[in-house]
Amino acid sequence: MSRTRFITQAGVIAAVHAAATVAVLQMPGQLGWGPVQFRLSEALTALALFTPAAVPGLAVGTAVANATLMAQVGAVGLLDVVFGSTATFLGATWTWRLRKRPALGLLGPVIANALIVPAYLPILFASLGLQHAPFLGIDVSSGPFVVYGLGVVTVGIGQVVVVYGIGLPLATVLRSRIAGLIGWDEAGDGTR
Repeated sequence: MSRTRFITQAGVIAAVHAAATVAVLQMPGQLGWGPVQFRLSEALTALALFTPAAVPGLAVGTAVANATLMAQVGAVGLLDVVFGSTATFLGATWTWRLRKRPALGLLGPVIANALIVPAYLPILFASLGLQHAPFLGIDVSSGPFVVYGLGVVTVGIGQVVVVYGIGLPLATVLRSRIAGLIGWDEAGDGTR
């Protein structure tokens, strides 16, 4: 793949991922952030099955989208910018490396987000004055292992629903209908 094509694909993926994430973050309720996250934009992690450009594209898109939260939470939002985009980068790298086995490859974003995001969520919640999650029956004072463990489960559930419920079907459609039109080969190695 040429450098120009790589940069173009990465830029488009970053822009679409950021825009989709910001749109979900603006929805009423806490669909895109909180202990149970259904960031519909995470379905786009399936793009890492087709092109290596998705790895930096998804990470940059996540960083840009998470930076918009800084207006609400202040400098503590840098945690989400740095560690959220790191989780996305690691998950997308896993997906790219295991692209020949899509169901296993898509496990990367689920695991990376489930393990990394809950480590800093309590700090973000505290900055917003959210000490208690009534629907989960816990609060920040429950202890770090309880809060982290519950976060792993809840973030993981949200990721599984979006990545496998939307991302895997998206990958199937892309592979069968669009891949040839946009320069991705059937082997999924990003070359043509």
